[in-house]
Amino acid sequence: MQFVQTAGRGLMDIGFEALWSAIPYPGLIISKDDTIRAANPAAEDFGSTSFRQMRGKPLTKFLGPNSVVVDVINQARRSDVSVTQYNVTVSWQGMPPALQNVHAAPMHEADGEILLLMHPRGMAEKMDRSLSHRSAARSVSGMAAMLAHEIRNPLAGISGAAQLLEMGLGEADRELTGLIQEEAARIGALVDRVEQFGDLRPASRRAINIHDVLDRARRSAQAGFAAHARFHEEFDPSLPPASGDPDQLLQVFQNLLKNAAEAIPRVGGAISIGTAFRPGVKLSRPGGASESLPLLVTITDNGPGIPETLISDIFDPFVSSKENGTGLGLSLVSKIISDHGGTVECESRPGRTRFIVRLPVWNERSAPQSKNKKIEKGR
Repeated sequence: MQFVQTAGRGLMDIGFEALWSAIPYPGLIISKDDTIRAANPAAEDFGSTSFRQMRGKPLTKFLGPNSVVVDVINQARRSDVSVTQYNVTVSWQGMPPALQNVHAAPMHEADGEILLLMHPRGMAEKMDRSLSHRSAARSVSGMAAMLAHEIRNPLAGISGAAQLLEMGLGEADRELTGLIQEEAARIGALVDRVEQFGDLRPASRRAINIHDVLDRARRSAQAGFAAHARFHEEFDPSLPPASGDPDQLLQVFQNLLKNAAEAIPRVGGAISIGTAFRPGVKLSRPGGASESLPLLVTITDNGPGIPETLISDIFDPFVSSKENGTGLGLSLVSKIISDHGGTVECESRPGRTRFIVRLPVWNERSAPQSKNKKIEKGR
């Protein structure tokens, strides 16, 4: 199927699939009998439903019979003009309701068919939250360097003093000095994690194959903390090279996989890793410049979900849903992704939590000059 345009400049064919896939918002083509004829990748992501599951099914099966979206479609079909309705609450097959701007346009070349586009109202708010998380991670960076220095010295003294005392004590009292040393070691490990925020050097970015990084993270997880998980991968093999530091991004994805592995049930636990090319999202930079973030990496688990009271602050330092969590892991994830010029978001409901990482593609013209520039080849 192709769109053909004639406008006095000759004939130009535009591949429908390329154009359809490039639309960054959920898009559906609704037949005259109100069944779904086509769905773009953004619609599949939005509803966590493949097109194969949607094809030929009534739209009301996914939106419900009383959805305002159905009314918008009917208005567009009756009037034969485009209809847009703002701030529509859309619930897709039991998913939490979300505000959408809904646009329905008649496809005049096809009898009774409607192009339905849904523009999530939450995108701007998500980006704003991502920038706020970046500021929070940045603000703790300066504090981290000071804390690491100020805590390490007295901590070493406490541990050393406990070792000296242990040499002249009886068995019963040695248990207490052992406890002191164990707690000092635990605090030292916490300081090590906090100290990572104190590294303010820019990320060493180069062209990398993001699938190689994800494969390393997945294999490491399967061999250790996620041995009980069932993994599913859905990769776009045509992705261009990402711009980043492979070791730092490996740390990010291992952290996200560890969170997922700890959240899923021991029996029936599943983790999905996906990649896609989604143009249309740009992040403003100081000085008025902007950077496109078309590379999408998602990590999804079937755990119980993150409490609503924490979801908006989950990337802030010292916020954790775990009983013994430090609240630094996801904040460090936010900092590393921010240093790479990207964003990270989280969507969660019972039975499905998804972390969404957006990254820039490699652009040699804007990259730091280096004698050792190279592109990591794919598998």
